[in-house]
Amino acid sequence: MTVLNTRVSLVALACALVSPSLLAEDSSLTNPAISAVLNGYYQTGERPLAESPDGFGLGETELALSANIDDMFYGKVTAVVEMHDGDTELNLEEAFIQTMAMPAGFSIRGGRFLSDIGYLNNQHLHTDSFTDRPIAYRAFLGGHYFDDGVRLNYVAPTDLYWTMGVEAFKGESLRAADEHGEREFKNVGVYTLYSKVGGDIGDNSSWQAGLSYLRNENGQVTPHEEHETEDEHEAVEGHDHSHAASYTGQNTYGADFVYKWAPNGNYKYQNLSVSGEYFRVSDFTPTDLHPEDAPSKDYHQGWYLSSVYQFTPSWSAGVRYGEADTQELHDDHFHEQKLKESEVSLAWHSSHFSTVRFQYTHQNGTNFDGIEDDNIFTIQYIMSLGAHGAHQF
Repeated sequence: MTVLNTRVSLVALACALVSPSLLAEDSSLTNPAISAVLNGYYQTGERPLAESPDGFGLGETELALSANIDDMFYGKVTAVVEMHDGDTELNLEEAFIQTMAMPAGFSIRGGRFLSDIGYLNNQHLHTDSFTDRPIAYRAFLGGHYFDDGVRLNYVAPTDLYWTMGVEAFKGESLRAADEHGEREFKNVGVYTLYSKVGGDIGDNSSWQAGLSYLRNENGQVTPHEEHETEDEHEAVEGHDHSHAASYTGQNTYGADFVYKWAPNGNYKYQNLSVSGEYFRVSDFTPTDLHPEDAPSKDYHQGWYLSSVYQFTPSWSAGVRYGEADTQELHDDHFHEQKLKESEVSLAWHSSHFSTVRFQYTHQNGTNFDGIEDDNIFTIQYIMSLGAHGAHQF
């Protein structure tokens, strides 16, 4: 991760993105779509495994550039700027190309990009209806899992929307701990499979359901290693923005569902969405452990259920509940721990490009990373500048 001087980096990055081609009409190599998303907040406490410390702070400031390269390819670059201990940190979240003209519903994406497992993961954080991802995402995917790799995707020619895909990634942010630097990690460490199907229910409603599987070749921990992943273990005391998962395993299974309603399908004035996901992370220890070293159960699990209702064009309210049950490794034994989060949000939208959100979170933990029960209040703003594509379903 690169640390840049604040005065130099932001100005230089802005100058690099701005060009006279902004005046052209079509998005192309000479006229890319350029956007920025501003994110700031005030928060009264810290949430486990979240990247927003208490007090005033900046969330992810997103700078994106995308364009059709020709009639065959599309490309996108997304940089995320974050503040940490007074320094400006620049993280490259996306830098990929994707085919546009493959036959029979196939497409290939290569580079760095968000994995398509689950429902929320392939969406940018600023599109969320709450200030942070659910605890299951923060624990098992580092908030949102992006990586260097390749994807093959297929959209079936069916009446219902049906897509499926396979991905292969480097997998560094999902590696288990290597406290003594003695492990030999596989260079291609993560493989995923996913399938999603959806459709309409009359004129007012639509739905989508999905199943996901993630194979992590480097995900098992061994006794005498902490539970943090390699990146996070080095920076745990400094609250680093590593986006690394804290709890890993060889196999992760996921299921997700979302239902949306709007009068006559028009989401502008009134709409309701209900979504939920479940993750089970298994086989996080070797099978040859001695009985005294083995955990009481060899899996982690987490889930959430949320609902958001936009009752006027300018106001929406949401509720979300989530849990994570994990096994934390301490030297040669494991501790069971659990976290529960109940959240309520109220958001004001001046337009599609600006949101001010008020959120209350009650967190209740049982030996979970040493947290105490707490009530947290957050005020957040999210403002979008420039060309901004439509959000995913």
